[in-house]
Amino acid sequence: MTNEQTAQEAGRAPEQPVHTIITGATVLSRTTRPAPNYTALPRTDVAARGTATFLDDHAIGIRGNTIAWVKPSVEVTLAERDAATTLIDGRGHVAIPGLMNSHTHSPMTMFRGSAEDVPTSEWFNAHIWPMEVNLTERDVTLGAQLAVGEMLLAGVTSFADHYFSTDRIAEVVASSGARALLASTFFSSQGEEGIERSAEFAERWNGAADGRITTAMGPHATYTVNDADLEKTAEHARRLGVRTHIHASESPSQTRSSLDRLGVTPIQVLHDTGILETGAIIAHGAGIIEDDLRWLRPWADRVAVASCSKVYLKHAQSGGTPVKTLHDAGITVGVGTDGPASHNTLDVLESVRFLSMVQKNVHSDATWLTSQHALDLATRQSAHAFGLGDSLGALLPGYTADIVLIDTLVPHMQPMHDLAAALVLSVKSSDVRTVLVDGSVVVSGGRLTTIDVASVADELQRRVPALRDTSHGRSIQDYAP
Repeated sequence: MTNEQTAQEAGRAPEQPVHTIITGATVLSRTTRPAPNYTALPRTDVAARGTATFLDDHAIGIRGNTIAWVKPSVEVTLAERDAATTLIDGRGHVAIPGLMNSHTHSPMTMFRGSAEDVPTSEWFNAHIWPMEVNLTERDVTLGAQLAVGEMLLAGVTSFADHYFSTDRIAEVVASSGARALLASTFFSSQGEEGIERSAEFAERWNGAADGRITTAMGPHATYTVNDADLEKTAEHARRLGVRTHIHASESPSQTRSSLDRLGVTPIQVLHDTGILETGAIIAHGAGIIEDDLRWLRPWADRVAVASCSKVYLKHAQSGGTPVKTLHDAGITVGVGTDGPASHNTLDVLESVRFLSMVQKNVHSDATWLTSQHALDLATRQSAHAFGLGDSLGALLPGYTADIVLIDTLVPHMQPMHDLAAALVLSVKSSDVRTVLVDGSVVVSGGRLTTIDVASVADELQRRVPALRDTSHGRSIQDYAP
């Protein structure tokens, strides 16, 4: 009996055939979070240390925007192949869930390399914030187009963005086929207008682009947005059913400054103002201390910390995101790049590598944060950071078809002893060959199908002299955390 006959007898519409089939790939179907007190576990207790499940020579069938099935390639029938409109040969490739950039400022591609080898305060006050005064909405569009193109080519299908002129970014996401969690940034110095603009954007764009765009409230930081405005932010987030994306406890010195001035840490500020209760992505969290866990634990189901290890190294910042402390407390940690003006790239694979190695170095323990654990941070945990853990971060039936195919036959990945280690320590973003978002191909054969990045880069390059002009002597804000 055919599917159509069965459906007719049951009184429902017949199930549509899958339209895309990937065959012959090694599939990273899911990861599991390692147990708490990770480093105290016996080295032989592999399962407790987290696992990455790879399925050799498997096929993935896609129906609409959803994974319909994952099964051995030999089980794909001729009828299924004939019915599919797109067949993708995955031999020699590993299929992984689309990578997720848990914290960035994507249009800042326009400032990539413009403020190098300077202290953090000078980076903000003498370079970035005086240059951002020059921005036009066209600049933001161009910067976002270049950024989204860069991320898709690197297998980054989703990004949590925190910036200005957010309507322009949303338009780029919608037209490019990418996925994003967008927050419109504001400072208290902008008055009520900043908060209202962020809330209005969050309400208007949430669920747009066939659900590929979700939104968050976007207060800049605990040191640039006062407590009264953070309370209003939480009220808007609660009303709209969205999270808040905010910089907090970015460094140990920032936490010390908050304790000296206010008697509370930035994380307690987020708790006291209601931000944690409504859900949050906390950018960096490198200044989180043990006492902060009492504020974070009650909201562990809706709060995540986005770690961007390369940036902390580049800016000579003492300390980084305390991943082990957060891990043992059950707090989600997502992988981010920060903006390309500080991170230089939007390459999440690079971020995962830095995070893994920095953690080993910080704890002087080569057994901590294995490659399988790092993959869990980059996929499943990053999906939870977005509030999308039930639909993204794994290649399983019923999950959204955000899929990346990586060539494993390149010389720097061979010979293959440990695929998880290769994906964390050996892979290059240029090894990405095919990318699907929401079931649609956006990168094919290593080439974008939706954005002409060459023309975008050319136009943006012509804007550089005007963007870098700081002779006006103005700044959008002062950095004094």
